[in-house]
Amino acid sequence: MKIKRILCVAVFLATLMSAKAQTGVASGTKFGLGQDSINCLTNISLYTQDFRVNNFQDAYPRWKVAYEECPAATTNLYIHGVQLLKWQLEQEPANQEAIINDLMALYDKRIKYFGDDARYGKDWIVAAKATDYMSLKGDNIDPVVLYGWLHEVTEEFQAKVDPKILSYLMFASYKLIGVDIDKYREQYINDFLRCSALLDIQLENAKAANDETAINNATAYKSQIEEGFTASGVADCETMESVYASKIEANKSDLDFLKQTITLFRRVGCVENEAYFLAGGYAHQMEPTAESAGALGTQAYRRNDFATAEKYYSEAIALTSDDDLKGSLNYLIANIAYTQKNYQKARQFSLRSLETNPNNGRAYMVIANAYAATAASIFSDDPVLRKCVYFLVVDKLERARQVDPSVANDATSAISTYRGYFPTREEIFMHPDLAAGESILIPGWIQERTTVRDSNR
Repeated sequence: MKIKRILCVAVFLATLMSAKAQTGVASGTKFGLGQDSINCLTNISLYTQDFRVNNFQDAYPRWKVAYEECPAATTNLYIHGVQLLKWQLEQEPANQEAIINDLMALYDKRIKYFGDDARYGKDWIVAAKATDYMSLKGDNIDPVVLYGWLHEVTEEFQAKVDPKILSYLMFASYKLIGVDIDKYREQYINDFLRCSALLDIQLENAKAANDETAINNATAYKSQIEEGFTASGVADCETMESVYASKIEANKSDLDFLKQTITLFRRVGCVENEAYFLAGGYAHQMEPTAESAGALGTQAYRRNDFATAEKYYSEAIALTSDDDLKGSLNYLIANIAYTQKNYQKARQFSLRSLETNPNNGRAYMVIANAYAATAASIFSDDPVLRKCVYFLVVDKLERARQVDPSVANDATSAISTYRGYFPTREEIFMHPDLAAGESILIPGWIQERTTVRDSNR
């Protein structure tokens, strides 16, 4: 009986020792069991010592054993592993593809074991993974693969996702356009709307928490994706119209959607589309804004309903604190006044435009054209003095091309035309009230001084 009991104990101890000798992977524990836990801790200690002195040659094989056998032991396995695998890339350039795959798998394994980390969780890890993938693969990235990683984590984390993920998602979405523009164009537009909305939420939350770092990050990434979207050329007006026409009608009570749509159309320069006007009209009914008022003003302008257009533009000016937008709206009112031959009003609103946007060359051109249009009524009894009005016309055109390169060609062409209207040198010489180089007041409604010069200058 005693011998039987001893044999049973021996079998039990043998079984117990066998159970204890398990790796972390096999046992589901951090370090493993029995001798394997000792091996894990030993390898971590040894590779760490070599790693700290940049002895990657000896650190790498010890790290690899620990990484494969006890991957839940410590996040340092992954932090150090990234550097070790990049070192391995330098040692084996011919094996680049396989090592990059190993690096991507390392990030996936980190997500498995440490993806719930409060600070460096899954979305942060995916952002780091995408950063290395894009850096190492360069022009050879697979946008379908990259997009899949980023879209998945964005859907999971929503507005809590690392903002870098949203920036990368837009990059991947844009790259898909190169694969098949017809297939991915609408997806790219929708991705922009989605990412922009999520960044808006992040920005609001950051402001509520008074978190300056988060505010700066959200602002920077939002600006980045907006600039990229606008510059992409993907969202042409015809596509925007086809994508959004039905969506606007279906979301006509969704103010946030309408606001985003209006802003999007304006950013890509599609402010004469019916979809833009439709969204503006619905939004204005619920919450009048400068954006929606401006859209309704432009719609009225297109229909030659100038009184209504001016009404909405004036309302938009009152609703905004954006100086650039005020400048643009005042210019539009000036243009309406010029169209209606109300030249004094055209100058008045052009000057208002220049108060908030001094680099608006088109406002100077409106003034120049208004002066030119009324030249015949100034000095009506003196044809030589009448020509002096064109000195001021050219002054304004010169100023236009000086402050605004976008109008330089038009201004230069107009200057060439109006210089031909200057009095000749002989006319100036023979006129008692004129002397080249001296100041002259242009009377009437203009009341502005300029300098006398002849058509040869």
